[in-house]
Amino acid sequence: MVGPYSGRITQLFYKVKSLMNRSTMSPESILLEDCLILTTLLKEKADEVIKCLSESHWNSHCVVTRNKFESMCGGQKEGYAVLSYLSGCRKGQYLSTNKKELIEGIKVSLSSAVVSGVSSLDFDTLHLIWTQEKLQQQLDVIDRRWEMSRQSALASLKSGNKKLALRHAKEMKLGTENREKCNSLLNRVEEVLSVIANVESTKQVTGAIQIGARVIKENKISIEEVQLCLEELDESIDSQKQVEKALAPSLDMEDEDIEEEFRKLELEIGSGNLKDLNPEAGVSDSEGTDQSLADALLNLKLADDAPGSGSAIQNSGLPAKNKESNSPMLEAA
Repeated sequence: MVGPYSGRITQLFYKVKSLMNRSTMSPESILLEDCLILTTLLKEKADEVIKCLSESHWNSHCVVTRNKFESMCGGQKEGYAVLSYLSGCRKGQYLSTNKKELIEGIKVSLSSAVVSGVSSLDFDTLHLIWTQEKLQQQLDVIDRRWEMSRQSALASLKSGNKKLALRHAKEMKLGTENREKCNSLLNRVEEVLSVIANVESTKQVTGAIQIGARVIKENKISIEEVQLCLEELDESIDSQKQVEKALAPSLDMEDEDIEEEFRKLELEIGSGNLKDLNPEAGVSDSEGTDQSLADALLNLKLADDAPGSGSAIQNSGLPAKNKESNSPMLEAA
């Protein structure tokens, strides 16, 4: 991997030198000397870092300090590898400035385009972001010291040492004043960064407007043509709405028909279940039918054997067995 903290010419010479040296080295010596990095995992990590930066920056690029970039990558070695990959893809660039002390930062492209060249505005933005982080660190230190003074003051009061508790109370008051001053400076820096972001957005909007005006002039598009296109678009939308409105009732009727068929099926299933649940009713009906059929056949037989007495048997309404059993008794009498 090429060192990302050097210039592009230095990176090119380093790449050529490393290729020449590797051609004469054995694989075992390469494994012992270098750290092996999987390109797929490195690409996933770089995409994750860019996604995280995109959530807090809505411009096409951003500038962050080196410390913050390495903390997002998971460490110094990981940050080195990710920045080397981004530099090779032309989506990241290292920058530094000396203002009383060395300030290092990374410029990252958050879009698919390559990162633009470093400008004076990028150096000023880096200095402001570095100052913001330093002020935030100072605020954290002040808050920790204030909490320690508070705990010490409470402990001194509990032990009865009012003089020591008073000294800790003075430290708390001094810490509160320092926090207000530091917080005021931090708010000013954040306001300046917000103004810079708004200026960049205004610049992008202005550039888009200029591009649109230039395209209209080049294509010679008049206002009447634009208005005509808008009217045609409105007519297409209205016709589509009319078609949807016309299709809506037919769809409702189809749904009603389906529901009616579904009710019929439910009734048929319900009647079938009732028959299965009441088997006695089916047995009684079958018994009554068999009895009526037997009586009808018996009446027909008697009518054929005794045509003269058919009317008396029918009028008496007694069963046939009783008639036959009474006949021998009558003959004996």
